[in-house]
Parts: sequence; structure tokens; C-alpha cells
Amino acid sequence: MRSIASVVNRKSSPSFLKILRSRRYAAYWMVLPLFILIVGLVVYPFCYSLYLSMLNKSETKWVGLKNFGRLLGYGTFWLVVGNSFRFTLIAVFFKATLGLALALILNNLPLAGQRLWRGVSMIPWVMPLALSSLGWWWVFEPTHSAINWVLVQLGGTPKPWLSDPFWARVSTIVTNIWFGTPFFMIMYLAGLKSIPESLYEAAQIDGAGAVQRFRYVTLPMLSRLIAITVMFSTIVTFANFDIVRILTRGGPRYTTHLFGTYAFNIGIEAGHLPRGAAVALFMFPVLGLAAFFILRNIARGEE
Repeated sequence: MRSIASVVNRKSSPSFLKILRSRRYAAYWMVLPLFILIVGLVVYPFCYSLYLSMLNKSETKWVGLKNFGRLLGYGTFWLVVGNSFRFTLIAVFFKATLGLALALILNNLPLAGQRLWRGVSMIPWVMPLALSSLGWWWVFEPTHSAINWVLVQLGGTPKPWLSDPFWARVSTIVTNIWFGTPFFMIMYLAGLKSIPESLYEAAQIDGAGAVQRFRYVTLPMLSRLIAITVMFSTIVTFANFDIVRILTRGGPRYTTHLFGTYAFNIGIEAGHLPRGAAVALFMFPVLGLAAFFILRNIARGEE
């Protein structure tokens, strides 16, 4: 009787190979590697950082939210908050504006010219950010600055690009704009290619000029794409590390530190990992709120 029951059970229950080959589960197997990757590289580090931020410096005692409270009492921390918001807002605005302008220019070039200039324009974005930041460090470096040499040749005075708080902020923002503008350009160019020519022809027949066609045809058709690219760029720019670390290391006097570089400074260089984790976690609610409002506006636009 036992052998008959076991045979019946084996026949009635699908084997593991059948489950693997089943179309019903195919989507789950395809998503599984990405799910494992997200859990390993995003979910687990976030949860561990949350746990780490609630320990003391030696990581032997539970202190709760004391690390967050201590940070709120530091003037340097609020300077970093202001730097991060200023850096992100200015850089994203200029990247979006210049990217749209370049996309419009390239879209009106002949097809052969588009391919050439599109490839050239993508060079800053495809280069490793650390290497391009080193190149910009040479451009701004006070002793052998290429920009200062040009200024002197034109009769101007050299600028302390990396040692003066104002010019150091300008230098880091300019480098980020140079790196990120091609991303906006290629995204907007793809959006421009998808706009039907019939819309422009109808607007032209109605007497609309170039500015009116841009305002009433191009911008509405690109609105969702603009919102999505701005959201992604805001997240990446707000969490930037390479540019500031290579150009200024957060100086002079912490005036260029961002959340990422300040967390590294406290957690790794100063040896206070829990407080460094607390600094990094302050980015999460800011980026979460930004993503929420942008996606909500996109959903309202679809309705």
C-alpha cells in the first residue's frame, strides 16, 4: 500500500523540472536574479546601515537615535545639508536646460551630422567619473591651472578655484554639469524623435512660430520624460561622491562637503562608522520625498 501511495503522490505532484519549464513560473525565474541583486546590494546594506547607526562608536552598545540627535546639533552638518541642496538644485537645473538645448540643436542637424555629434557629445558621460574628475582637477589646480593660464594671457587675474569656498563650489558644480548633461541630451533627443511631425505641421498651418511650437507641442510631449530624467538625476546628484572627493575632499573648511563625502569623512576617516551611517541615512527621506512628488505629478499628468 505504501509503494502504491508513493507512486500516486509522485505522479500527482509536479516535479521540480516541470516547475522550471512551466510558463506559469517563467516570469518569476527571470525576475529572480534581479531580485537577489537588489536584496544583496540595496536592501541588506540599507537595513545594516540602519542597525549600525543606532550603535555607539565602538559598536558594542545600543544608543538608539542619539547619533541622529548629535548630528542635528552640529553646525557642520547643517552646512553639509545646505551644500547638498545647493549643489543638487543648481547642477540639475543647468543639466536639464543645457541637455534640452543640445537635443534641440542635434535634432535639427542632418542625419549624418547627428550621428557624429551625438557620439562626441556622449564622451563626458561614458568616461569614468573618477577619471574625468581628475582631468578637471588638473584644469582647476592652482599651480598648473589651464583656466588660470588662459585668464593671465587675456590680461585677467588667476582664481583660487579649489581653495576659495565660492570658487570651489562653482568648480564642483561645473564638473557635475559637464558629466551629466549628455544623459539629459540623449534622453530628450530620443523623446524628440518620437514626436509625430504631423503635430508640428498642424501647428505651423495654424500660424504658430518656432517658439510657440516649442511651447505648445515640444514641451507638453516631453513633460513626462523631463520629470523622469530630473528625478533620476536628482537622486544621483544628491548622492554624489567622486567629484567632491577628488577635487576638494570637502574643503575648504567643509564648504563643499556633500552627504556622501561627509559620511565617508566621519565614518571611515574619523573612525565613527555608526555616525557616518547616520549621515548617509539622512539622504533617504529627502530622496524618497522627491521621488514621491515627481511620480505623483507624472501620474496626475497621465490622468
